[in-house]
Amino acid sequence: MEIVGYVLLALGAYLLGSIPTGYLVARARGIDIRSVGSGNIGATNVFRILGKPAGVFVLLVDALKGWAAVVGLTQLILLLFHFPPEPGWRQTAFIIAGLCAILGHNYTVWLHFKGGKGIATSAGVLTALVPWALLIIVAIWIVLFALTRYVSLGSIAASFTLPLATWFTTKNETLALITAAMSVLAIYKHRGNIKRLLNGTEHRFGSKPDQPPPPA
Repeated sequence: MEIVGYVLLALGAYLLGSIPTGYLVARARGIDIRSVGSGNIGATNVFRILGKPAGVFVLLVDALKGWAAVVGLTQLILLLFHFPPEPGWRQTAFIIAGLCAILGHNYTVWLHFKGGKGIATSAGVLTALVPWALLIIVAIWIVLFALTRYVSLGSIAASFTLPLATWFTTKNETLALITAAMSVLAIYKHRGNIKRLLNGTEHRFGSKPDQPPPPA
């Protein structure tokens, strides 16, 4: 029964994570967010193209997807399938839900497996799994963003620091390894940003956005 529960949890978390919030919000205004700005469906590009309210909404909903997968969906599966009470079972379920939610956001089935970069959804997962580590990397992100106005640079540095922050705050080898995998995925998804940072062509936050096309 536990195996069936894990499979359903993985599928449910993936589908929850795959809800393309940024795409849907932009589409409601007649804009395909994939064709403007950076082409990404995440909150930063939505903020740049559609403004602060839309960007904040997408950021919060994308983070909520990760948190709900770990906290809500996992608790439901544990209850329905009568998982053993040992902490190891629960931790495994939390990790599966978190990773699958991030993969769902990054490779959403609804957009031909092309999604966002997973930063907001990862933050939601980390809120549930390792909140103190999240506070550390958010502080790093804030400092770098304030100094450079590059969202991507702050995200890359925070991702790089995540497994170290996790180990420092939890001393849990499993969580440190899992967050290391999350970091590798996040940095990989930022490979285009890394190239632009090295070339000096990366957009700074607050720079003039590309003009959206007329509503479809």
